[in-house]
Amino acid sequence: MTQLSRRQLLGGLTIGMTQAHAAAGKGFIDAHVHVWTPDTRKYPRAAGFEKEQATPASFTPDELLAQARPSGVERIVLIQMSFYQFDNSYMLDAIERYKGVFSGVGIVDHQASQPQNAMRSLARRGVRGFRIRPAGQPTTWLDAPGMVEMWRCGADERLAMCPLIDPDALPSIDRMCRRFPQTPVVIDHLSRIGADGQIRDDDVRALCDLARHKNVHVKVSAFYALGQKRYPYLDLAPFIRRVYEAYGPERLMWATDCPFQLLNGNTYAGSLELVRDRLDFLSAADREWLLRKTAERVFF
Repeated sequence: MTQLSRRQLLGGLTIGMTQAHAAAGKGFIDAHVHVWTPDTRKYPRAAGFEKEQATPASFTPDELLAQARPSGVERIVLIQMSFYQFDNSYMLDAIERYKGVFSGVGIVDHQASQPQNAMRSLARRGVRGFRIRPAGQPTTWLDAPGMVEMWRCGADERLAMCPLIDPDALPSIDRMCRRFPQTPVVIDHLSRIGADGQIRDDDVRALCDLARHKNVHVKVSAFYALGQKRYPYLDLAPFIRRVYEAYGPERLMWATDCPFQLLNGNTYAGSLELVRDRLDFLSAADREWLLRKTAERVFF
């Protein structure tokens, strides 16, 4: 993968809403972005993560906003970056510094004693969801006592479980949704269906079947990584339409997965264009839900 160019980091493409529209509180929400800093002294990375592993080397909130604001995006959900692991400090500092702009999805150690206490503490600082992932155990990963406590806390506090999963983990999500029907769930990146280039009908059906749980939502995101992985991403339209027909617009939210959306010739604007301009089965009201209202309801 190539480093981001200066033009990508500082400019972006000026499209979409006017500044006046954004100022009126109707700007878009990007529901999934990572930020990090090259300042590893103030914000050290977890053991095993080296500074040179980050691509790009820097993607700070300022660099992010230089991409997002020209496209009419005024609020963003920050996802805790993996190389910080359970130290959510950088994300929390960004939420504090840019009041009202950022919400957060944090990471807590589900193997620690009473992870629900860490969830509540982070929620007081603007975190509204928690990233969870199978770590190679798609059928049993949610059986740990700490995971059960996290789902229970999610139901009690209206804090979302945000699974980063492949389709083989969808049955385990279904099982937990039946056990904790009040827990909000937001599935990242269309469950990464099509990451290997193949959009399989069985996988799409499994994702759509989860729509029977009223508190499950799906991020329509990471287009650069799915299907043909090429702008304008229209090969994904039939897949997205099936998910839309299952969930309705009120449970779908658009996101870029920046900065990764910006690598290999992809652009921030290109991700937005697919939902805003190219999915002809969406009405204007539908686009309002995907581009703002769903993420606003869940994360803000």
